Amino acid sequence: MKSELSKAYLALALVCLVWGTTYFFMLIGVSTIPPFLFSGVRQTIAGTILIIGLKLSGKLSVLNRSNIIRQVIPGILMISLGNGVVGWSEQYIPSGLAALIVSIMPVYIVLIAFITRAERKKPNDTILIGLLLGSLGIGMMFRDNLADFVNPQYFTGMLVAFFAALCWASGSVFAKYRPAGTSPLTNAAIQMLSGGFFLLLMSIFMDDYSTLNQISNDSIGALIYLIFIGSLLAYPCFVYALEKLPVGLSSIYAYINPFIALLLGFFVLSEKLTWVTAAALFTALGSIYFINKGYKIKPKLQKE
Repeated sequence: MKSELSKAYLALALVCLVWGTTYFFMLIGVSTIPPFLFSGVRQTIAGTILIIGLKLSGKLSVLNRSNIIRQVIPGILMISLGNGVVGWSEQYIPSGLAALIVSIMPVYIVLIAFITRAERKKPNDTILIGLLLGSLGIGMMFRDNLADFVNPQYFTGMLVAFFAALCWASGSVFAKYRPAGTSPLTNAAIQMLSGGFFLLLMSIFMDDYSTLNQISNDSIGALIYLIFIGSLLAYPCFVYALEKLPVGLSSIYAYINPFIALLLGFFVLSEKLTWVTAAALFTALGSIYFINKGYKIKPKLQKE
């Protein structure tokens, strides 16, 4: 049990690190490739490679209609309506801001799990303090973006990113509390494939293909990075962490991602970092401490 928990924490740490870089690479990718096509190709290729690898190694779980459907639903919610829609929003908002908006996800997840009664016990005070600190840290970061709210496209991009975070949170809760009886790697492969196919379908109706002759080498490089690092490496780690850890705890990567995205902007794009950024970082780290501590507290037994 301890070994599984250690692996789950390591998997979560890798997700925190890698997915903080994906916003930056998505921004590069969708700059010259239609966003739904970009994400659809990414996830479909990654899911296909993983399925083939599992089949050849004999590690692909036996599948039936029921457990396939149980993975298709979170695949569409998380991959298509979550990750793919965030890629679309990055046509109108900076990658760092997209990461900031998605970082509200732990709050969504705890609320959805409680409202739907998927999580039977009420969040304790320590967890609530962690969620409050995380939200405060994100609010501090938003301070630098207030002047852009009057731009209609910018505001639309923000709203769409909030919707994407809600979809990802819903898919996370579903995947956690509707287990399919298949291995985490098999689950990840089906989710990426189904989400990728749905994104390609969305692309037919929503993408503008007139710019396909302008695809840059940078966008192709970003696509390759996201296929192998963002999807094939990190997504199975997320699915494993989600199965082994409390759903609210497994989502704390969302508090780390914005700062990795901002650091990339600082070192690669020479974007400015302020004292507000540093204060928000420490606030977010505090939130992770309290959320982790809160999930380790066992509920007190009621006296009869």
